[in-house]
Amino acid sequence: QVQLVESGGGSVQAGGSLRLACAASGVDPRHTCRAWFRQAPGKEREGVAAIYTGGDSTYYADSVKGRFTISQNNAKNTVYLQMNSLKPEDTAMYYCAAAPGSWYPTLRLADFAYWGQGTQVTVSS
Repeated sequence: QVQLVESGGGSVQAGGSLRLACAASGVDPRHTCRAWFRQAPGKEREGVAAIYTGGDSTYYADSVKGRFTISQNNAKNTVYLQMNSLKPEDTAMYYCAAAPGSWYPTLRLADFAYWGQGTQVTVSS
């Protein structure tokens, strides 16, 4: 049984930083695309960052390039999202997701079979 558990969300002022973590069980830590998505109220879920766990290939949405960094610890089967220079428009529920069998980083929603419950990130101005 696959389980993804996010942690690390919270409230921060604009310009601040947060680090999210997503611990996985039941997912191959070596050959999986792991990613972060976010969804703000009234908006569609959008991809933020992805990493292929078999190497270190990453992919970022344009809106977070240079501010967010996705990384992994395969021994812990955990993926992290370091978020710096946060903006009010980054406010959303952040979800981690896994696409087993995907051998490259992707943010295509349909590729992801497993999702966490989400963690809230709120950035105030």
